[in-house]
Amino acid sequence: MKTYWRLLGFARPIGKYAVPYFFYTLLHAFFNLFNYAMIIPILDILFGKESIVQAVTVRPEFSMSTGYLKEIINYYMFRLYGENYDVMQVLLLLALVLITFSFFSNLFRYLAQRTAEMMKITTLERLRNAVFDNVVDLQVGYFTNERKGDIIAKITSDVQVVQFCVTNTLQAVFRDPFLIITFMMGMLVISWQLTVFSALYLPVVALVIGYIVKKLKRKATAGQETYADMVSVIDESVNGIKMIKAYNDGDHTKAKFFERNRTFSRISRSIARRQMLGSPMSEFLGITAMSGLLLYGGKLCLDQSLTGSEFIAYLAIFSQITRPLRSFTDAFSTINQGIAAGERVLGLLDTHSVIQQAPDAVEMKGFGDGIEFRDVRFSYGTREVICGVDMTIPKGQTVALVGGSGGGKSTLSDLVARFYDIDSGAILIDGVDIRQYTLRSLRDHIGVVSQDTVLFNDTIEGNIRMGRRDATTEEIIAAAKVANAHDFIMETEHGYQTNIGDRGMKLSGGQRQRLSIARAVLKNPDILILDEATSALDTESEKLVQAALDTLLEGRTSIVIAHRLSTVVGADKIYVIEQGRIAEEGTHAELIAREGIYHKLIQMQNMG
Repeated sequence: MKTYWRLLGFARPIGKYAVPYFFYTLLHAFFNLFNYAMIIPILDILFGKESIVQAVTVRPEFSMSTGYLKEIINYYMFRLYGENYDVMQVLLLLALVLITFSFFSNLFRYLAQRTAEMMKITTLERLRNAVFDNVVDLQVGYFTNERKGDIIAKITSDVQVVQFCVTNTLQAVFRDPFLIITFMMGMLVISWQLTVFSALYLPVVALVIGYIVKKLKRKATAGQETYADMVSVIDESVNGIKMIKAYNDGDHTKAKFFERNRTFSRISRSIARRQMLGSPMSEFLGITAMSGLLLYGGKLCLDQSLTGSEFIAYLAIFSQITRPLRSFTDAFSTINQGIAAGERVLGLLDTHSVIQQAPDAVEMKGFGDGIEFRDVRFSYGTREVICGVDMTIPKGQTVALVGGSGGGKSTLSDLVARFYDIDSGAILIDGVDIRQYTLRSLRDHIGVVSQDTVLFNDTIEGNIRMGRRDATTEEIIAAAKVANAHDFIMETEHGYQTNIGDRGMKLSGGQRQRLSIARAVLKNPDILILDEATSALDTESEKLVQAALDTLLEGRTSIVIAHRLSTVVGADKIYVIEQGRIAEEGTHAELIAREGIYHKLIQMQNMG
């Protein structure tokens, strides 16, 4: 129930929907009941004319009885036509009354359904927004441990399943019980003996349906998890389609998807069997009860305890009460599915970033002195990857981090932007621990150009504008020129308004990298991090990108991570990182003269 109430909380203010839904449903139930109650006078007119065509000069007092219905009809017929009216006039009036009741019954039914739909849409919108807002705020490390497909499934399909929990709740709480109660009242008015007899089967229905849906929640949870696995396979396959084809691994990829799809289908069939069994079972039980009513009701008619018209009207109302009963039981089965999906969604919503802003955090107004690492240590889980690093990066200088793969170079740069938080030690900017700055103001002063260029399915201008959303078109063009990107942009079909496709795949590697540099130029950060920005490029593209980077680095505090040592020869200081420690430090000339690790790396690359 805790999950249910939390999900329903996204529909606040609940009274905005529940109160009108309550009244619309009540009125729908009222007019719907009278639609079937009108069967009695209609049948009496057709098969017992003398009992209905009579003068009633005094308005009868209200009572919950079929006799009152007959007398009130005669009273108004007498008021309209006097004593001289015939059966067709009565039928005409009853037809008009029936049409009126039917109109209002369906009008209020429509208004109730519309209210429930508005509640569902609003709830799902708020829930999706809340989940996506939380996901975007999670630390970078969360996404390295979780499958993207699972996250996508929770935001999309799981949230969609939650709608059953929301809309079916209103239906289960208000509409169906009201219909059941009003139909029961009508049945009681017609014959309390038959109603007591028919009510005996209701507990039987509840027990049978309860048994059927008991295991639905567990199966629904398994189904949602399997669906997430399937989405993960799709995501990985689409993103890695080139490698799948290059290594002729299509059969294995297909088999993996088919297996997930088969498992999901098996669980879905199991859920569907249980869900679909509920309605036929309750209908079968209803027909069984109806057969018993025919016998017992027939006896009451023969004993003249019940008229024929009343018995037929009773059967008509009883046949309708099974519909809300079936809907009521179906609602609970889908609510179980909604709660199962809701638990997965709320689990993601309850996951909070481990990168927390200090309550007394201050704005980073500017950048004056430099960056300092003091005995910094950091671990991925139990594996320590940064082991007591001390390093100083004065303002305006370019510092290069070199060394073998897996040594911790990229991790050091990620720590500056607080993509991860250190385990111990401190990283200071202008003498202040970066954990004392607000996250937004800290990252406002940092720009990143990485080897894995991240572009979005948007226009060229839209991707560059990410560097500064309020930039003018002239500023965007100026940034593109600095990044040596303007010329190739103008050669595209629509210039800066050209859509570059998913992950920028319509562009070459060098073009994508120059766009990411233009984005950094537009941001104009005080601190620039270049993480293998040219390693994946061909020689010609590398020269163009390197020229753009040289322009970008002028007078800027920069951390450059590189495997191609030729790109860091001019750095103010070079740190050789090995196994999370600083093995060597100095300028290019100093490290060459020392003939240590850096010297060996240079020789190996020169030999290459």
